[in-house]
Amino acid sequence: MDDLRVTPGPGAPRGLRVPAAELSEQFSHASGPGGQGVNTTDSRVQLSLDLATTTALDEVQRPRALAHLSGKLAGTVLTVTAAEQRSQRQNRRAARERLAALLRESVAPPVVRHATRPSKGSKRRRLEAKRRRAALKQTRRPPGSE
Repeated sequence: MDDLRVTPGPGAPRGLRVPAAELSEQFSHASGPGGQGVNTTDSRVQLSLDLATTTALDEVQRPRALAHLSGKLAGTVLTVTAAEQRSQRQNRRAARERLAALLRESVAPPVVRHATRPSKGSKRRRLEAKRRRAALKQTRRPPGSE
């Protein structure tokens, strides 16, 4: 198995390289269609990576990844499963691509929201809509109810 390479992106300008020794692959029978072959081949792939001990993440990226992926972790281990294809090789490739995408997304820094004000035009349109709505409701009142 080769090292997993994650393409550059926000939070990882040079990309990431996860050593093959830190990845754990397990194979098992996949469910679903496949005829007789589904019972004999271990085509489902589970690819695991321990985020707490991996050398691929630095001390800034690690807490970001752990926080972002907290719902997908078992302890600190991230596991990705692929069983869509009949071929183990294609499922291995799919699992590696999913893991790389999750890592790339998780190390990106959070986008800081800058407070903005509504424009004069949007305020004017909102107030005009309120006036129109109030006038419409005014016409629905029974006569002499004021």
